Amino acid sequence: MKIVKLGLSLFLFIILVGCGQTDQSNQNNNEKLVFNNYGRTLEITQVPQKVLTLGPNCSELFCALGLEDYIIGNSLDNHSRGPLAEYKAAYDKILELNYSSATREAVMTSGADFIYGIDWEFGDEALSLDELSQFGIKAYVNSASSLEEIYQEISDLGKIFQIEERSEAFIKEQKQRIQHIQDIVSKQKPLKVLVYDSGGNGVFTCSGTNFESLLIQQSGGQNIFNDLQDAQWVTVSSEEVLSRQPDVIVVHDYDSPSLKEKITEMKNDPALSQLDCVKNNRIVSIALESVLPGDRMAYAVETLAKGFYPDLF
Repeated sequence: MKIVKLGLSLFLFIILVGCGQTDQSNQNNNEKLVFNNYGRTLEITQVPQKVLTLGPNCSELFCALGLEDYIIGNSLDNHSRGPLAEYKAAYDKILELNYSSATREAVMTSGADFIYGIDWEFGDEALSLDELSQFGIKAYVNSASSLEEIYQEISDLGKIFQIEERSEAFIKEQKQRIQHIQDIVSKQKPLKVLVYDSGGNGVFTCSGTNFESLLIQQSGGQNIFNDLQDAQWVTVSSEEVLSRQPDVIVVHDYDSPSLKEKITEMKNDPALSQLDCVKNNRIVSIALESVLPGDRMAYAVETLAKGFYPDLF
C-alpha cells in the first residue's frame, strides 16, 4: 500500500508540475504588449494572424520583414508603380482588398484581426478606429514624420510579430545606407527642391511636416516649402513656386495623372515654364510609395541623391 501511495503521489506531482508549465507557457504566449501609436494606446495580447496592409508602403514593409504570409489583403496599389525587385515574389502573393482606398464593407467582411495602414486610410470620412476596435480589429496607424518614428514603427512590428532580431537588423541596414549617402553629399550646398505631386489649380506639394521633406534633406536638398507646417500636403500657386526658384523638381510617379502628363503640365504652365529647372529638365521622378514611411527610406535617399547630384555617383 505504501508503494501504491508513493506512486500515486508521484503521479499527481507530475500532473501538477505539467499543468504549471502549461499555464506559464500560455501566459508567455499571451503576454500583453502596450504601444503608444501616435497618441493612441494599442494593446496586443497575441500575434495577429489575418492582416490587412493599407498602403503599398505598408505592404512592402511586411514583405521586407518576411511577414507577407500574414497578409490577407491590401489597398492603394493605385499609388504604386510596383514593388522593388527583391520583394516582387512576396508582394505578388498578396491578395488585393481594394485597388484604391479600402472601403468599410471590404474591411469589416475581410475577417482581419489586425491592420497596419497609412494614416489617410483612417478618420471620420474613412475607417473609424473606434468601430474597428468594436469589431475586434486591432489597428496600428502608419504616420511617421521622422526617421525615428518609422524606425519605432518597425521595431513595434518586430515585437508584435515576434521577429525582433529581423526588424532591428533591417533598421540597422537602413541607417547605414542613409549615412553612406550623407557622407557623399554632405559637402554640397543643399539644392532647393520643389515636390510636384500633381497640378491643375496650382501645385499640390508636400510641406515641412511631410516625411518626404526629411528624405529630401537626407539626400542633399531642401524642400522650398519647408516653412509650411499646418498640413502634410498643401496646394500652392504656380506664382509662389516661381518666386522661390527651385533648382530641381521631384515629380511623383503613379498611375493617374501619369508622369508624362505632369511634366507636360509644368512645361505648359505660364509660370512654371519660366523656371530654369523646367527648361533644363532638372526633374527627378520617384514612385510615390518610395517617399512614404515604410521600407524604402534608404532607397529613396539613394534615388534622390543620384538625381540631385549625378556627377557624384
